[in-house]
Amino acid sequence: MKTGRYIGVMSGTSLDGVDVVLAAIDQHVVAQQASYCHPIPLALRQEILNINQGQSLTLSQLGQLDTRLGQLFATAVLTLLQREGLDASDITAIGCHGQTVWHEPGGAAPNTLQIGDNNQIVAATGITVVGDFRRRDMALGGQGAPLVPAFHQALLMHPTERRMVLNIGGIANLSLLLPGQPVRGFDTGPGNMLIDSWIWRNKGKPFDHEGQWAQSGRVIAPLLNLMMQDPWFALAPPKSTGREYFNAAWVDGQLRHFPGIAAEDVQATLTELTASTITEQILLHDGCDRLLVCGGGSRNPLLMARLAAHLPGTEVTNTDSAGISGDDMEALAFAWLASQTMSGLPGNLPTVTGAREASILGAIYPANPAV
Repeated sequence: MKTGRYIGVMSGTSLDGVDVVLAAIDQHVVAQQASYCHPIPLALRQEILNINQGQSLTLSQLGQLDTRLGQLFATAVLTLLQREGLDASDITAIGCHGQTVWHEPGGAAPNTLQIGDNNQIVAATGITVVGDFRRRDMALGGQGAPLVPAFHQALLMHPTERRMVLNIGGIANLSLLLPGQPVRGFDTGPGNMLIDSWIWRNKGKPFDHEGQWAQSGRVIAPLLNLMMQDPWFALAPPKSTGREYFNAAWVDGQLRHFPGIAAEDVQATLTELTASTITEQILLHDGCDRLLVCGGGSRNPLLMARLAAHLPGTEVTNTDSAGISGDDMEALAFAWLASQTMSGLPGNLPTVTGAREASILGAIYPANPAV
């Protein structure tokens, strides 16, 4: 493995900021050294949301957005370097996931699109960048997602304890780390995405702080049951999804059958939808001894309480208890994936994505040599 310091950059489907993590990585250890969350300007966030939900745009608009996001990612990296007193020569490579604006793993021509021009990052930082991680897996017949289970396996697999790692970002995904079994993983459906969208629409707030608004409402059981009957939830793994499927229009389609429901009751029901669809999949796969939760949803006490209520006998805790910040997990994963690529090692797990084979992932954007 090509050891060194790596930076991981991740802006997820929640669009709550650009997470940047610095880690020292060698064959056996991933040691986080620093992290930083860079804000996404509100206007830029809204433009990305519009694309995710199918709003048309010109190629010029898409190209400009690609450039602006690349510049934003570069600024986030430079800010971290400045805060830590580091320069380009201290970093082996940056692993940049990019911003997913479309993910369509099914159909005649499966495709996924992450934007944020990596050339902008190289030019601004002078550091080699690894990006475009998902499309090689899709070219090999995989879903291109989730990619974090391989990282979870490397850091959190236990020889005897049945563990699952749950990332609740905009979309929730699950990694099954079960002794004696191949590692599996898949998206379970919406995580924070619908919860955040609904409170933004009704309150102008980017997220439901500690689930307080949801706690002021009550779960509407018939609405919850209707939502859970969506055919996507019944699909067998491998499977992945995104904002192009679960979005405000999807919620509106459900609410047409239940006019007049109070907004806080919708919020409570959407929160319960996230908890119920996650736990349904955990129990379908025979449960676990410990559920390690990361992502923004791990900071929502109501959501964590509902997971625990659905899973008696399972220890539900965040990944911080295992030594990995729940806020930085995904960015750290892409730092690790960059190290895999730079070392010529595979980054995907065919048992997770459904790809025909394990493969090196991503494209390398090399920095100019120092003179």
